This record gives sequence, structure tokens and C-alpha cells, in this order.
Amino acid sequence: MKKIKVPVEKSVGLALAHDITYINKEEGFKGARFKKGHIVGQSDVDILKSIGKSYIYKLIPDENDIHEDDFAIQIAPYIAGENIFYDKSPTEGKINFYSAIDGLLKIDKNKLFKINAISDLSLPCIHNNFACNENKTIAAFRIIPLYTKKKVLEKVKKILDTSIFNVIAYSVKTINAIITGNEIYYGLRKDLFKSHIEGKLKKYGCIINDCRIVPDDTKAIIEALNQLKTADLIFVCGGSSVDPDDVTKQSLSKAKVKFVFKSNPIQPANNLSIGYLENSTICVVPAGSLYYKASALDIFLPRLLAKDHIDKKELKFYSEGGLCHFCDYCTYPICPFGK
Repeated sequence: MKKIKVPVEKSVGLALAHDITYINKEEGFKGARFKKGHIVGQSDVDILKSIGKSYIYKLIPDENDIHEDDFAIQIAPYIAGENIFYDKSPTEGKINFYSAIDGLLKIDKNKLFKINAISDLSLPCIHNNFACNENKTIAAFRIIPLYTKKKVLEKVKKILDTSIFNVIAYSVKTINAIITGNEIYYGLRKDLFKSHIEGKLKKYGCIINDCRIVPDDTKAIIEALNQLKTADLIFVCGGSSVDPDDVTKQSLSKAKVKFVFKSNPIQPANNLSIGYLENSTICVVPAGSLYYKASALDIFLPRLLAKDHIDKKELKFYSEGGLCHFCDYCTYPICPFGK
């Protein structure tokens, strides 16, 4: 590539080869002051000087070079998958990607890491399994230099035989709940679980369709489960501890619930358990979940609502970041917990 250095005073009439970025912290602004292709006018000279431009470069690329804007435009369709949309044109060489729906973000991490291992490329994103709202920004792509070689683009296209990002819609239609505990069943304590679960479901537009309160009795738990098992998702709340008199999980196993896991490495709520019974997903929520704003329930809930199968092999990866910071002011999910 040939570069011709032109003093800014002599650049009038020259077309800019790239966006000129302007940053003013006091004004709270960062963006393109002049766009690529802008023809420099006499009135622009002082502005360019004020943002530190003493020279403007006229760039003459060779046939093997590709501009940052063209690279981003060409690669964007390869990056975006189901329920993902992106900017129609780059700004400062960057294209952002967004969720088109409320749903669960799924990332092909292997492809993501391969792309970012290539020199000149930058593709940061939010975390895998993040619960996205419609129009949520999920990733941003750009090449770091103004130009790179076309062979880099072809290399990236070969890696992206399938897309990196997809958003899965929440597909659970019916949700039931079983509240266990003698103290609640016999009226010694008020049930807090139903409102607790409903509060978390509300942000996803879901409700509990049917709820039963039963004592700590195997027969009663199994009977309630059989009555409610037509639902897509069933929460079984209360107990689920190591106490010898806690029969919840034992009862569910006797009812032929096939547990994927009966505990997890996340704290709080490391006794949260997930299993399946016919067409229903069973989520056993321990009492510890009531006390904290964010627990293992919050981490797994978006995946449960999207019917995203959770494999036992995944659990070990939740140990990193699986300990809540117990902040004075909780900002979950915009925090490291569960990431």
C-alpha cells in the first residue's frame, strides 16, 4: 500500500480514507467526527487540527489489500446466525451485532477463539448463555488496522462454515410448581417460594400455571408430580438439603425422574438439581435460593426456559466464577457470577 502524507493545510479537496474519530470526555462523546469519503473543506482544517490531525494520508491500496469497512461488511453475514442482526454499515470500521428477540445467546466458542487468534482481527462479545432482551448488543467486529490482506478474509470465511452467534427463543409454555415442607403444609410458616419463583419468571414473561403444597412425604410428592407432569417445566421447591429427613430428591427418583445432576459447584444453591420426567424438565430449588438475589437458579433459569439441555459434563466449568461475590449492591447478571 502506498501512503502519501499531506499537510492538513493542503488537504482541502482530499477524500478521507477512513473515519476520523473524535473523543471528548468532558462532553461524553466518542465517535466519527468525519466519515470515510468526506471531502475536506476549508472550514474543516481548523477542526482537524483541534483533534490532533497535522497530516491527512492519501492511501493507495494494492490489489491484495482490503479496507476495514469492506472486511466488516463481507464477514458480518458469516458471523451472525439465528435471531441475530447487525449494522447495515460500519462506524469507525466496526459492525455491532444484536439479538433480534428475547432469548438465550449461544456461542460457538471454538470458532470465536480461532477468529480472535488471527492477527488484525477483533471480535469481542458478551458471555455464552446470557439472557438477551430484543436489541441487546451481543458482539462487535472490526479489523484493527485500516487495511489488511484479502487472504485474511478468506481464511476467516473458511473458519465460519457455520455462524458463531445464535439466539434461542424461550420455548417453555407451561410451568408448574410443587412446594414441599411440613412447616408450610401444616400452616406453621408462610410459603415464600411461589412468589420467589414468580418474581424471577416475570422478567421472561412467564407465570406459574399450577402449584401444589405437599408435606415431606414421598407418596404426597409423587402424587403431586404425577398430577402436574404435563407442564414443560416443573419447579420442586423446599428442602433439598443434606438433612436425613429431606425426602424430596429421593421421592422424585422413585417417581422415575432421571436426574442429570443432583448438585452443582455454584454457591449459593449448590443443591439445585435438574432432571427429566417424560416431556417435563424438573428443577429442584433448595431453600438457600430464597435468601440471595442471585443463585444457581438465576444462572440456569434462562437455559431451562429455552429448553437448552444442560449436560453434567458442563458443570465443572461453572466452578470458575461460580462463587457469588455477595456484593452490598447486586448487579446480576451484569457481573462475573456464573460466567
